[in-house]
Amino acid sequence: MRLYVYVLQAKDLPIQATYVKLQVGRLKSKTRTLANTLSPVWNEEFVFRVHDVGAQQLVASVFHLQHDSAFFNAPKCLLGSVAIPLCLVADQHNQTLPPTWFPILKPNTGNFITKDSGKILLTLSLHGKGHDHSANHLHAQSEIYHEDDDEFESTCKLSQDMFSAKAPCLKISKGMVKAIAGRLDKLFHKNKDVSRTDDSPSEFSSTVSDHEEEHSSNCSFEEAIELMQSEHNQDDVPEGVLVDQMYIVSPCDLNKFLFAPDSQFLKDLAQLQGTTDVQEGPWMWKSEDVSCLTRAITYTKAATKLVKAVKATEEQTYIKASGHEFAILVTVSTPEVPCGSTFKVELLYKIMPGPEVPTGEESSHLIVSWRVDFQQSTMMRSMIEGGVKQGLKESFDQFSDLIAQNLKVLDPIELSDRDHMLSALETEHQSDWELAIEYFGNFTVVFTVFLVLYFMLHVLLCDSSKIQGLEIDGLDLPDSLGELLTSGILVILLQRVYNMVSHFIQARLQRGSDHGIKAQGDGWVLTVALMEGVNLASLNSTESLDPYVVFTCNGKTRTSSVKLQTHDPQWNEILEFDAMEEPPSVLDVEVFDFDGPFDQAASLGHCEINLLKHAPSELSDLWVSLEGKLAQPSQSKLHLRIFLDNNKGVEAIKEYLTKMEKEVGKKLNLRSPHKNSTFQKLFGLPPEEFLISDFTCQLKRKLPVQGRLFLSARIVGFYANLFGRKTKFFFLWGDIEDIQVLPPSLASVVSPSLVIVLGKGRGLDARHGAKSQDEEGRLRFHFQSFVSFNDACRTIMALWRTRTFTTDQRAEIAEEQQEQEEIPVILEEAGSILDVEDIEMSKIYTAELPICNASRNKLCLTYWCPSASLQITSVMEIFDGGELEHKIMEKSGCLNYVPTTWEQVECKSGVYERRVSYKFNRRVSIFGGEVTCKQQKCPTADDEGWIVNEVMLLHDVPFSDHFRVKLRYQIEKSSLAQNASRCDAYIRIVWLKVKSTNFQLRITQNITDKFTYRVKEIFELLEREILFGSCNSTR
Repeated sequence: MRLYVYVLQAKDLPIQATYVKLQVGRLKSKTRTLANTLSPVWNEEFVFRVHDVGAQQLVASVFHLQHDSAFFNAPKCLLGSVAIPLCLVADQHNQTLPPTWFPILKPNTGNFITKDSGKILLTLSLHGKGHDHSANHLHAQSEIYHEDDDEFESTCKLSQDMFSAKAPCLKISKGMVKAIAGRLDKLFHKNKDVSRTDDSPSEFSSTVSDHEEEHSSNCSFEEAIELMQSEHNQDDVPEGVLVDQMYIVSPCDLNKFLFAPDSQFLKDLAQLQGTTDVQEGPWMWKSEDVSCLTRAITYTKAATKLVKAVKATEEQTYIKASGHEFAILVTVSTPEVPCGSTFKVELLYKIMPGPEVPTGEESSHLIVSWRVDFQQSTMMRSMIEGGVKQGLKESFDQFSDLIAQNLKVLDPIELSDRDHMLSALETEHQSDWELAIEYFGNFTVVFTVFLVLYFMLHVLLCDSSKIQGLEIDGLDLPDSLGELLTSGILVILLQRVYNMVSHFIQARLQRGSDHGIKAQGDGWVLTVALMEGVNLASLNSTESLDPYVVFTCNGKTRTSSVKLQTHDPQWNEILEFDAMEEPPSVLDVEVFDFDGPFDQAASLGHCEINLLKHAPSELSDLWVSLEGKLAQPSQSKLHLRIFLDNNKGVEAIKEYLTKMEKEVGKKLNLRSPHKNSTFQKLFGLPPEEFLISDFTCQLKRKLPVQGRLFLSARIVGFYANLFGRKTKFFFLWGDIEDIQVLPPSLASVVSPSLVIVLGKGRGLDARHGAKSQDEEGRLRFHFQSFVSFNDACRTIMALWRTRTFTTDQRAEIAEEQQEQEEIPVILEEAGSILDVEDIEMSKIYTAELPICNASRNKLCLTYWCPSASLQITSVMEIFDGGELEHKIMEKSGCLNYVPTTWEQVECKSGVYERRVSYKFNRRVSIFGGEVTCKQQKCPTADDEGWIVNEVMLLHDVPFSDHFRVKLRYQIEKSSLAQNASRCDAYIRIVWLKVKSTNFQLRITQNITDKFTYRVKEIFELLEREILFGSCNSTR
């Protein structure tokens, strides 16, 4: 269902230069900024896709322009907001809320303290369900949506059935073999006037289905390729690209140039590379599961510095030949090289149509990729892959140079002449008069005009007849059935012509076309050239269509004009989106059938274009298949040209990084061009994508994988290469639904984990990297073992918040951030808390044995033994992880007590550190929560005692994420007695999230009282154990 929001105007605002931000769930958009007025008039329309009307609401926030630069400064620029539950709109007549003035409610904090923040005029409307029905508004601005998982899976399944279904196995009958025998000598002298055989594939299948062995092809190479056009074998692209180049030659001619029998190119390449003993086999039909065309080539590879001359065998197989696209899989085996029997090298040649050239010539796009297919496991895997990669690089450098000598290389710069391509479209725009002549030039209109003129002439030539029958003066009735029938036919024709004229005027005057409207502002500008559509289907096959297209990107929409009565419309229109602060990730496209300005428009199909998965050359000439119940059976397609430009260059990237620095709270440096280029090639991203930050971490799956996490403006990517086994995936920031932080535990090797949860049906390409999928179908990715978890978590959360958090959530976090500036910086994985000064801690316990009885009311107690050093050593046994520590902690109510060993802290001499985890029993805490501690110990200044600092994290306790408990134990020689030691205990509650003052005092008092009693209990147990041990040793 779609929610249409109309932002009309505002009045009585306290300040000028304002704009409105709209948000429904995680979808958001904003209006343009109007300056020099306190009563701005926007008259803008927005569309959001909603799934749960009862639970969602629209939040409209009014902002001032100058301070909208950083996340945590949001309250300073927020004038106020309006929250409207969508259920209120659903209860209205026709699910439409009429224009209503809403008061703008002021935020709790901010610079504006005026009484009245003004009012805003809004109207809302709900239309349609799913994709089958959509709103009729031609100005509709739809938000990027999340499809249902079932629909997504069914769509994928249908698409897979369409493209990977086995075609009928084509076989050659004996009669055909006899008819084309003797033509092998004419393999590449194809006559252009040769006509194709009239036999259908099904007939071929019925005659040859009994054969499974290979048959030598007695037809020409071109005829064999034509037979291959019905095959749709899978053409998975191997890893690693060797050649990616475009040439000014048709795909068919390039295919013949490279793979035709007795190809001169193959001979020249063998001579250039020093290859000898080349034996080229004929192309043959191979009939197994599916029919395919294959041949074998053997040769002796020239010796190199590392490998002697070896024999190699290539098996070339056509896995796709559609007339315009070809895919040839080449399997190379070299059994004579070291470990040659354990692997084969696979090469995939893909020949595709290239973009249109300004000169009108055909172009083709050649991609050669490779991978190593290991037949057996071997310890030399990485070394073999490295050697193969180096050898292939040298060979295909010569391959590319030789092609460039014979064919003209297409320069990408020549293709990227955006202005030239778009200017040609502007001149092709059809005028209204031409459309009117095309629309009304049909039999119905011509015949109606003829009848009207005929009748008018008849009236002029006839005299007035006398009154007869029931006629009266001024009322002339038909005198016969013929006259009545003729009059009825004329009325019906006039009514139909009137409807056609009305429909044409509505479509032309209210078409909402954004063609020719130039983009405004500086930043990322998206330009879409809508060329044409083919095979558009309608609900009623007998009726013609009046299609138009709606494009949506980052909450803004652009609408094409309406093309009347056509299933194959020609638009040739240019639509530009206003400049955006962030580079767009997805373009949403939907085609509608125009039924008038007030009727519900039917959706003819939709698609979602991921701008990151296409190279600029592909986007400049792109055919997209539409999805939907009507579009898929008809194979509906749109022809688009998409251009993404940054009109500010590097300055736009620097401004974006500066904005993110305020969000993240640290400096973000612009990466070098080399590092950005490496990052783009690693994930196959377009050149406008830039790297923001990267972190070393571990991907947690069944088997953890150590790799690197990359963060850019639009994606989160992970890459790992462990002994040649690569793990690589990425997903969009917009795909993320939630980010969770799991506390340290034994399962995570006492390391916090970051869990990224994607939305339902999102990020399916990265499914292999997910640890699990929950019951709602959402993928969950677990990352841990960061070098600095806080740094990584803060960066990821800040980048995600800018795209998903509502205005109110941003204001709340900004308020907390401002209040927390008064609190010292705390918690770098609990380490920074350990450095808080003693003066900030409260003493809760002191133990000295000689004044035991006099000090009970002051929480004092003393332990005494024959030697002070021995006493200190005995007391420190409670921190050594031995039997005594386990015994005392279990008696004090700690379950599953697990301490680690003490380890030297880097760059800190004499400082040791360990971690402890356990669980409180119900006697200590009614919640029985888990506890993780980080402890550090170091000697006192006089080296006659120890100081133990402990930071405690409580889990499964209400508000446990709001605070941390720090304890300090200072054990040293007593100044009151020679043979005694003194033990002091301190406590401090460190608040991470600011709550009300009364709340903090109440919680702090409760924790302090509990730990005062607990410390006392632990040391009394220690006293009994020490004294009991001393008595036993005396006996």
